[in-house]
Amino acid sequence: MQTLTLGFSPCPNDTFLFDALVNGKIDTGNLRFTPVIADVEELNRRAFANSLHITKLSYHALGHLLPNYELLNAGSALGNNCGPLLIAKQPLTTTEVNAAQIAIPGKYTTANFLLGLAYPQATNKHVMLFSEIENTVISGKADAGLIIHENRFTYQSRGLVKIADLGEFWETQTQLPIPLGGIAIQRHLPLHLKQQVDRLLRQSVQYAFDHPAETMPYVRSYAQEMDEAVMMQHIQLYVNQYSLNLGEKGLLAVNTLFEKAQQLGLIPVFEGNVAVPL
Repeated sequence: MQTLTLGFSPCPNDTFLFDALVNGKIDTGNLRFTPVIADVEELNRRAFANSLHITKLSYHALGHLLPNYELLNAGSALGNNCGPLLIAKQPLTTTEVNAAQIAIPGKYTTANFLLGLAYPQATNKHVMLFSEIENTVISGKADAGLIIHENRFTYQSRGLVKIADLGEFWETQTQLPIPLGGIAIQRHLPLHLKQQVDRLLRQSVQYAFDHPAETMPYVRSYAQEMDEAVMMQHIQLYVNQYSLNLGEKGLLAVNTLFEKAQQLGLIPVFEGNVAVPL
């Protein structure tokens, strides 16, 4: 029996995907998984320390970590019309955005990378937990905020306005889905083990698709204060066919993100495999 540490966030899309894998709803054979549940930026930090066998990562962070981690083909969050939003209390011009104090959900988040692509001169950024960003903007402690996850569905009800949809910016530039987060595994592990984990994760995703009602108690246990409708919107937005398998188009989107980041000097150049061979 082999036990592997598995990092993922408490967000509904992650708990939806991993429920079957960590709660014995599929046969995992000789493998057992120890969940490490934390905010994505905390998972990014742990991965920089190379302390997790398998973990959810923002693609920006993975770009820095490719010498140590390889992307699994299952479990990714890619999609259309699901990117981060730049919000504020009132409309801002590009000049005002460039001068603004902006609350962001993490230095190595893909959201921050996309903000850098759209507003390269906006450099006055302050990192905080993603769930605190709306309140920080409302209180006036930041001029603008970069929101992700369920905050996409709540900012308008709190009197905030959208300055830019950074996912829309990416899609216009590339005609590809937005790569937000993926599941990576330590590169040094044997190929057969990495492929086994990839298959099991795909089975877990498929189980969630086939039995959505069965996953909801686990999802709710980590999203207790979230409205049920928001929870479902969250899952539907980030869990799709790319979560089962990146496929050619999904992998092209990831590689395009890395190429643009390398060209801008945002991540180091890496010549090896990005994803585990199927």
